[in-house]
Amino acid sequence: MSHIKVSPASGVWTVRTDDGVLVESRNALSLEEGGMAPVIYFPREDVAMALLEPSESTTRCPHKGVATYFSYAGQSESLPDVAWSYEDVINPDAKAIEGHLAFYRSKVTVEQI
Repeated sequence: MSHIKVSPASGVWTVRTDDGVLVESRNALSLEEGGMAPVIYFPREDVAMALLEPSESTTRCPHKGVATYFSYAGQSESLPDVAWSYEDVINPDAKAIEGHLAFYRSKVTVEQI
């Protein structure tokens, strides 16, 4: 049995940098994995993708597959590898997050409003 659960993240979620709002979404997904805190994933259509640039960084999760990264290039700051995405999720239980972006809470503000 998989230890991954994906469900709709209720309400409106935002991602903010010092420059302003990068994401506002009513369609976010919450991924719970093991005993870790839930991670919020956002559909690309709700993300200001023009402010993100693909990075050369990748990591591999044994449960979700290869993650690709994005860096933020804003007016007042640049944030390397601020977000990640799984383009080809290997676990059927996590397939819903495929192509969505998640953001490091240590680099930006991710919150429900």
